[in-house]
Amino acid sequence: MRRRAFMWGSGGLAAALTLSPGFALSDSVVEIGMGGRPDGSKVWFDPYGLLIRPGQTVRWTNEDKSNSHTATAYAPEIYDHPRRIPDGAEPFDSDYLLPGETFEVTLDVPGVYDYYCIPHELSGMVGRIIVADPGQTDFTGYPEDGLDQVILDGFPPIAEILKQGSVRKEG
Repeated sequence: MRRRAFMWGSGGLAAALTLSPGFALSDSVVEIGMGGRPDGSKVWFDPYGLLIRPGQTVRWTNEDKSNSHTATAYAPEIYDHPRRIPDGAEPFDSDYLLPGETFEVTLDVPGVYDYYCIPHELSGMVGRIIVADPGQTDFTGYPEDGLDQVILDGFPPIAEILKQGSVRKEG
């Protein structure tokens, strides 16, 4: 009887892991790197698409030895940008991070959070975080306009983040 109960419990855990591969299993800090080529010709967030649970903390680290970067939420309160974070969510801005510096924010309000690097927004240094409970997938009606097309093209699709949990740029 105990073995059957153990097998059932193990199977339930395996099923839970299979059903929600994108979610972290603990309340640990989730890392996003800020990078760039030494000549400054390309800059990025890695990963640039991320799925987390409400209440998790995201930490950005500037790993670029040649540039300073920011992690800045799209919000009218910050440089008069269009709001691209959930209603009720506090906008965030890391200010300029020098190489090796970090910035953390805890995201509690479910929804889609788009953010950018102030000096490199037009170079496509943008990212997207989805804060959702397991199984939550209704993010229709999210704005796909209001910014220059080069910026909009830099965001990973919501469906891809929900499917993969973490999205990295190729190349």
